[in-house]
Amino acid sequence: MSARLSVVMCVYNQLELTRACLDSLRASAEPFRLVVVDNGSSDDTRGLFERWAYPWPLDFDRNATNQSVLATYNRAWRRATTDLVCLLHNDTEMLDPSWIARLATPLGTADVGLAGLYGVKRVRRDGRYVGRTIVHSLAQGPTVRPPWEEVAIVDGVCLALRRAVLEELGGLDEGYGFYHGYDKDLSFAVRERGRRCVVVRAPFRHHGGGTRATDARDLAARRAGWARFADKWRHRLPCDVRPRGARVGEWLGARLGLGRP
Repeated sequence: MSARLSVVMCVYNQLELTRACLDSLRASAEPFRLVVVDNGSSDDTRGLFERWAYPWPLDFDRNATNQSVLATYNRAWRRATTDLVCLLHNDTEMLDPSWIARLATPLGTADVGLAGLYGVKRVRRDGRYVGRTIVHSLAQGPTVRPPWEEVAIVDGVCLALRRAVLEELGGLDEGYGFYHGYDKDLSFAVRERGRRCVVVRAPFRHHGGGTRATDARDLAARRAGWARFADKWRHRLPCDVRPRGARVGEWLGARLGLGRP
């Protein structure tokens, strides 16, 4: 059975998280290819891939220094040779052996362009999520109804789509800087072309932003990314993909004092 999906990863240090991610993929029910670009790691991440001990075909490359994640992702996914591409964070562990089929099935329909494991149904005019409309497959208690639900935005922890769609879009918008906001942008770019975004039921474990910086410069970059998204997609904001009945029910509840507006 030939692989229909390539897992694309951009890694930077955090060797143990990367190893745990790779170990979790051993249980996958179908083959896949792996494309990895090491973004200038200073730990033994490079050695892990040069001493490759896993059963999947590996395409490995390395940046000399820590560069933009988005530029690195764009270089990495273009090395993929399969029909489907899955951009996966290395602080993630897949727990469902059928995770590839779970992601691939909706992508086989004509109107779905992007699938993932975490997303939100409603986005405010300024680009912020409405938290109570988040759906996910986190192992602690998945909230997404199987097999999948439509969302406005799929989170970057796991993004699966056809390689042809990425080519059509010209890849990820590197104008978001290091990486903040690219998942929102990709979701809206897919929706702009008449395709839906979905979150599938495939339990996973996420190690709480173990690869994310939290210094003042990172926080400033995050705010800049949010502002860029809100300005670029203001013609589509606010956005709410919930059924009309759910939206009307929330509005009535707010008017009657039964919930938040």
